Amino acid sequence: MPRKIRQLKADLRKAGFVEDTDAGKGSHTSWVHPDDPANKVVFSGHDGADAPRYLEQQVRRALARARKETEP
Repeated sequence: MPRKIRQLKADLRKAGFVEDTDAGKGSHTSWVHPDDPANKVVFSGHDGADAPRYLEQQVRRALARARKETEP
């Protein structure tokens, strides 16, 4: 069963990502990591929608990259 978009956003929030309020239009939201602005994930769709597989993979890669950035 696919995860919901709100669950993926919660994972990003726990890892320190913040929503970029200047980017995104309509149901699109953009999330960036403050320490690495190039580490960005764009969501399309509403929080209750099922997340597509490619979006789950993007979030996994972004979380892994954020972990590498914060390691000493």
